[in-house]
Amino acid sequence: MDRFDLKILEQLQHDDSLSIAQLAEGIGLSVTPCWRRIQRLEKDGFIEKRIAVLNPEKLNLRLVVFVMIKTDKHNQAWLDTFQEAVQSFPEIMEVNRLAGEYDYLLKVITRDNQSFDAFYKRLISTVELSNVTSCFSMEQVKKTTELPLGQF
Repeated sequence: MDRFDLKILEQLQHDDSLSIAQLAEGIGLSVTPCWRRIQRLEKDGFIEKRIAVLNPEKLNLRLVVFVMIKTDKHNQAWLDTFQEAVQSFPEIMEVNRLAGEYDYLLKVITRDNQSFDAFYKRLISTVELSNVTSCFSMEQVKKTTELPLGQF
């Protein structure tokens, strides 16, 4: 990975709608080498996929809840059940396994309290959990999908 690859990644994560010609011009390459680098970055897994970032408020998805989960089960069967369960809930945006007091942190997005409650009831009926704590987001202060590539 060289400085051109990093520039390509920086530009694409900022604005994936740029044409190859615009991208190449912006980073100081000609079109064909720029295109080849993008293909290689995709093949090597640096670019996972290209997506549109939607506005949740326009789609009436206004309630963001961070759900902290504790379990007293740590066997493979429970882990498999839990992982399968969280994959099946479209409301779950992220799942992180933690070190510390809680075992998992889920980021959940729904329309309102009633839809979150319905999600919660489905979740606890699907997988055995010892403790579930929900923290409702009051305000999103920062949101980005851009990785800090300046650290390289």
